[in-house]
Amino acid sequence: MRITRRTYLKGTAGLAAAGMLGTPAIIRAASAQTALPNLASTMIWSTYDVGSTGYVEASAIADAFGKKFGSRVRLQPSGSAIGRVKPLTDGRVSHAWLANELFFSVEGLHEYCAADWGPQNLRTLMGRTNAFSVVATKVSGIKEPKDLKGKRFAIARANSSVNIKVEPILAFAGLTWDDVELVEFPSYGATMKGLIEGKADCAGVAPAAATLRELEASPNGIGWVALDPSNKEGWARAQKAVPFVEPFQETIGAGLSKDNPVWMMGYRYPMITVSADASVDEVYAMTRAVAETFDGYKDASPVMARWEAAKAGTPPMDAAFHDGAIKYLKEAGIWKPEHQTWQDASLNRHAKLQAAWADMMAKDSAAKSADPEALQKIWYPIRADVLKSL
Repeated sequence: MRITRRTYLKGTAGLAAAGMLGTPAIIRAASAQTALPNLASTMIWSTYDVGSTGYVEASAIADAFGKKFGSRVRLQPSGSAIGRVKPLTDGRVSHAWLANELFFSVEGLHEYCAADWGPQNLRTLMGRTNAFSVVATKVSGIKEPKDLKGKRFAIARANSSVNIKVEPILAFAGLTWDDVELVEFPSYGATMKGLIEGKADCAGVAPAAATLRELEASPNGIGWVALDPSNKEGWARAQKAVPFVEPFQETIGAGLSKDNPVWMMGYRYPMITVSADASVDEVYAMTRAVAETFDGYKDASPVMARWEAAKAGTPPMDAAFHDGAIKYLKEAGIWKPEHQTWQDASLNRHAKLQAAWADMMAKDSAAKSADPEALQKIWYPIRADVLKSL
């Protein structure tokens, strides 16, 4: 989707009014070395907050765009999921750099289970692989998913993005939340502190979290739940629980190194996201631009090498790929038959969920006026039935 000059300047003015127009917020275009057909000259991307890894990665790629193509990119950071998704659905940004809020939005979960939301029709271009698992104190003796049974699990109920990724790890061993002893904390950071202080045995976390270094140095020590990539039945259960996960060997983070890697659960963050009706030509150009500027940003941080198109342009993702992205990935020899199989299943899932939501809203008068909590009680069983039919 092209951003007009008026929309671009309006976004700039809005950021200035909000006090967000610091130097890092805008990536200024350099003299273009090469013009890339259908790549917009001005773009606005919604991202996570300033300082987040997603913001840093988007900044590095935007800077590379400016140097190679002369594109002018404004980053619009937000600390809330809705603050990143709504500008995309409203057409106020061209691309959103999302995490699991993408999955929630295409499935109609949590804050997207509301009368003015429901399953959204969004598509991905590329996404950087990230690792996630359950970290445990070394003294707990937890080493694999089955060891979690009966253990004290630190949880922040409001952190839906973390909790949704714990479910497939439990499912890997045939467990559910009912099989662990939940210890509630007010925030994600507090769950890590709980392990350091000995108030819990384990918690779901991405290995790059800075607090994990404190756990590693504490008397309780650090360990990771390992997910054996050869355990096909375990991975089948995990992917049935959440479809966007895959085996991934992590070497970066507390308690990890090239000499001491751990097989974890891979997921994508951030994912470059557009509306399903975005122009095929423009999405193709954007995907090609990310791929062709790789040498310009790959050394910006240790994880940027994971933006190589052969790694970032393959499933699974939290939503299906856009046709424009697939067009480029096919030309580059990256898109394989098994990727298309995943794509077809994802499109079918999206379509059935959208149809079920529309049917519910048309036929159930209570759903139209229900508050979010009441609407979840109506929608979630319907969604579960749809997923059983897939």
